[in-house]
Amino acid sequence: MSTRSTASSPHLVALVSGFGWHVQDLRRAAETLHIRLDAVSFPRVVGHVGAGRSRVEADGIDLGQVDGVLVRMMPPGTLEQVVFRMDALHRLEALGVPVLNPPRAVEVAVDKYLALARLDAAGLAVPPTWTGESATEALAAFERLGGDVVVKPLFGSEGRGLVRVSDLELARRTFHTLERLGAVIYVQSTIRHPGYDLRAFVLGGRILGAIRRHAAGSDWRTNVSLGGRPELCSLEPEAEQLALSAAKAVGTEMAGIDLLPDLDRGRLLILEVNAVPGWRALAGTTGVDVASEILLHLRDAQR
Repeated sequence: MSTRSTASSPHLVALVSGFGWHVQDLRRAAETLHIRLDAVSFPRVVGHVGAGRSRVEADGIDLGQVDGVLVRMMPPGTLEQVVFRMDALHRLEALGVPVLNPPRAVEVAVDKYLALARLDAAGLAVPPTWTGESATEALAAFERLGGDVVVKPLFGSEGRGLVRVSDLELARRTFHTLERLGAVIYVQSTIRHPGYDLRAFVLGGRILGAIRRHAAGSDWRTNVSLGGRPELCSLEPEAEQLALSAAKAVGTEMAGIDLLPDLDRGRLLILEVNAVPGWRALAGTTGVDVASEILLHLRDAQR
């Protein structure tokens, strides 16, 4: 039986990793907009092939028949689990179901190296970065990058797992530990900045709003989830164009773009393109109903 709804009552599905504030905000917006919204945990997605009609389901909902699928979060998992989830999204896209963000954009954005390479190839300014698997080569890169770097997990967000290293012996121990763990070593030059960065929320080729995020106390990280203080700001034309160009380079229809003022070079750098961005701080600071804007964008996507 088809679950595709009529134009007057669209049916959207959000694939999530939990049912916290963002899911509740989406449900609030959906009720106001008279949209049927089902929030389903990503691990509930299943695929059927060969026994009758091939389909992708989640909690008994045929995702090939809904009006749109929102990738709200990609939960942690094994390589096999993550690959299968992406396979399912690609299958839905092939069936003509609007997926936000498109699966290829999610794949690019979640991988810091690949996203940075896309941005660099598009001629956009990014921090000097080295990525590899050898601790010895990472140590050489540490010295080339000025002996003050940020070591990041290749996958991850919200500032988790970031370590600032400015001591040679600590760098040696850190890189050899990561090498023994079989991790990819991602080393980025520390940028001298004014104590804040900019977060712009891009949706459908326009900027919904932007905030300035100030680091908390002596912490160099500005993430609001780690205590950073958000402040309303209006982007200068240069910053606005940079954010829009970054979203386009990675292929995202919806993105949180992090921009950092580089005091030494007098320019803005792109730190990250987040394809599953949160909006709690941004909505509270700007007054923009981000959840409603997301659902309307997905509802109106062409199938």
